[in-house]
Amino acid sequence: MTTAPTLRALIVEDEPLARQELRYLLTDAHPEVEILAEAGDADTARRLIAQHRPDLLLLDISLPGETGFELLESLDEAPAVVFITAYDHYATRAFEVSALDYVLKPVHPTRLAQALARATRSPAPTLDPAGAPAAPSPHLTPNSQVFLKDGEHCHFVRLADITLFEAVGNYVRVYFGPHAPLLHKSLQQLEDKLPPDLFFRVNRQQILNLTTIEKVHAYYKGGLLLEIRGGQRVDVSTRQAVRFKELLSL
Repeated sequence: MTTAPTLRALIVEDEPLARQELRYLLTDAHPEVEILAEAGDADTARRLIAQHRPDLLLLDISLPGETGFELLESLDEAPAVVFITAYDHYATRAFEVSALDYVLKPVHPTRLAQALARATRSPAPTLDPAGAPAAPSPHLTPNSQVFLKDGEHCHFVRLADITLFEAVGNYVRVYFGPHAPLLHKSLQQLEDKLPPDLFFRVNRQQILNLTTIEKVHAYYKGGLLLEIRGGQRVDVSTRQAVRFKELLSL
């Protein structure tokens, strides 16, 4: 009996022979993987990701023009990713604090199988009744997976696990666990994408995960002071305090 595909994959690799070898390995031994398309550069990959909304990217780090990291940073929401790389020392350092996986070139079938097994544990995109990927929502969801790069370290982070977004010049600092990398986006760009029932713009500089609030105190000129998980304190501006109270009232 033929196994129906359960992973819809996009190959992003600039070397034609490497793409051919990867396609052969997948077709020969992994009927659970459907190869949707192939891309040789980041621009093509972005277009194909928007078109197909794959479950999985098989992604080279070294691409012409942009790296695989830069491609992921440009996406609002990242699929599951297995990096395909020739750089052993770089990849090991990049993924040592993250829930990512990588496979070294030349690709060994056993190592590829292990990476694909991890990928199958990632939730697949929602399908419409016809079986096609549902149209993207204007907002991310609490379970959306976002990619953040912090120097040589990379993180795949569930949106609900992010505590706070804070504007720092032309960047936004993203707080989750002990980490606080910088993201090259504006706070307004993020606010337009974040689920409004989970994140709230408490003042001009910060957007807070509402589930992290532990205590609320009255503050200067009608504002509020929030104690959040981890011991940090965040102030709600006088203007936003009215909206905050309305949002959280019964």
